[in-house]
Amino acid sequence: MSESTEVPGRHREVTVPIMRLPGCEDLPYPVYATDGAAGADLHAAVTSPVTIRMGEIALIPTGLSIAVPLGFEGQVRARSGLALRHGLALVNAPGTIDADYRGELQVVVTCLGMRPFTIQRGDRIAQLVIVPVARARFAPADALAPSRRGAEGFGHTGVAAMAASG
Repeated sequence: MSESTEVPGRHREVTVPIMRLPGCEDLPYPVYATDGAAGADLHAAVTSPVTIRMGEIALIPTGLSIAVPLGFEGQVRARSGLALRHGLALVNAPGTIDADYRGELQVVVTCLGMRPFTIQRGDRIAQLVIVPVARARFAPADALAPSRRGAEGFGHTGVAAMAASG
């Protein structure tokens, strides 16, 4: 059972049990860099440096397992500084950690930069955001209510409004 509290003027807090895996005692638990940060930094638990060249994909361990409370998910997101300076991106951004997953948190990264990027043990490689989720009840229907957008596909949102404004 998890504990969730909300204090006026502060972030809503939820307790997330966390465990360091054997051999990772030297790595920190996730921490928020500032009071206003939404994500807590995840650190690389690589045993030796990992160099990622442009277009390559690597799975980077964090040495941590967590128990996300039911009704929440963990989202693994890129760190903006690494994305801007080195082209380090998450292939499945954001990565989802389900409430019933108990394995090691790992980060699927790729290098979009022109130069290879090397990840060292302990490097901050991603951030973890814990967010509430709603579980949908899918209700079969013979028709859907109309919307302004309709069935227009990728890249169509706002195109008509832009064309009308000239």
